[in-house]
Amino acid sequence: MNGPQVTFCLERGVTGFRDRNDPPLPHIDPKECRTVWHSAARAAGGEVEDFTGQQYPRNFHSATIKVGSGTYVGLFHAHYRLIAFVTDRCSWYTDEFQEPPVWATALSDVGFVALRAAQLLSPLADADTSALSDAEWRQIKHWQPATLGATLFNAWD
Repeated sequence: MNGPQVTFCLERGVTGFRDRNDPPLPHIDPKECRTVWHSAARAAGGEVEDFTGQQYPRNFHSATIKVGSGTYVGLFHAHYRLIAFVTDRCSWYTDEFQEPPVWATALSDVGFVALRAAQLLSPLADADTSALSDAEWRQIKHWQPATLGATLFNAWD
């Protein structure tokens, strides 16, 4: 028997959008993300190949670690301590999400949440979206993301 399913709760501003009169969105310092990524690379026995800070219209930083013959691409959400792993670097993600590698616990140990592929690939309708603002809903209706991951890690303008 499976345990109870936990619904992912989207925080206000997680899409990277807000109404003009809303408070500013939280900001995750890219320097902190870079430092954490280097620590994760050491834990994995690998090395950081690159780290790119968030640039408009993306709402995430991206980075790559080389471990042996494998390469891991991580996406750091620019507003919340969320990390996703993907197959390749690009501006737009829909179904490219992967399970976090074992060494991603090094990220969790310092307060980041490495999201599982099943969460990221689940339909947005399965998530608790009650905290999202009207501005975020306008963007969702326009861009029509099919998955939670496509909503969380986007390059909408």
